[in-house]
Amino acid sequence: MRMDKQMARDRLWRVLEELAPAAGDRLPPERVLKDLVGCSRETLRAALAALEAEGEVWRHVGQGTFRGRFPLGRPVKDTLLVEATSPADLMDARRLLEPQVAAAAAMRRIPDDIDLLRRRIAEGRAARDRAACERADDAFHQSIAQVARNPLLIALLRHFSNARCRAVWQREWDRTYRRVGVEEFTEVHCDHHAQVVDAIAQGDSITAHRVMAHHLEVVSIDMGVIVQEG
Repeated sequence: MRMDKQMARDRLWRVLEELAPAAGDRLPPERVLKDLVGCSRETLRAALAALEAEGEVWRHVGQGTFRGRFPLGRPVKDTLLVEATSPADLMDARRLLEPQVAAAAAMRRIPDDIDLLRRRIAEGRAARDRAACERADDAFHQSIAQVARNPLLIALLRHFSNARCRAVWQREWDRTYRRVGVEEFTEVHCDHHAQVVDAIAQGDSITAHRVMAHHLEVVSIDMGVIVQEG
């Protein structure tokens, strides 16, 4: 029986967890991966493309395939990751930018975009532990940038995502989820996400901006990193 893309993706994921568990790890070449997964090279490439779309791997012609998200230009990346030295700095940047991104998404969305965003919400509601919650939340916010269809905004949101991998953010995130719990994410935060998507679906940029701003304010309060105005 021919292996479908989803089955190949799931098997490939298990191979990656064993052979390339950390960001930056190089994957084995395709000729090796296809045998480990047990599929054709065509099916393997479709599975790799699916994982690349999820930000789990990135590929560079002539160098290979690597675990993690695509590393963008080093000067911008270094600036953001060095200057965002605290969760408060990162949340401040997110609160300044992401409501505008949501507003742009409301003006530029197409029907397929709404299907994608609702899938992201469903993934968040299905999350059952802290790591799954964070992956789902990160994927949702990056998808909003994709709907806005501006390569620079997509790049900036990816930088924010990379900053969330830093130890200082992870420690604060872990404390937050110990205090608030997964239920807070799967209910309250996903409800906020749904409100953002409803506004985007209606093409209502003002409401999309407002509800995203409110959502990020709540996240800041939950994390104890609310930024003082003025």
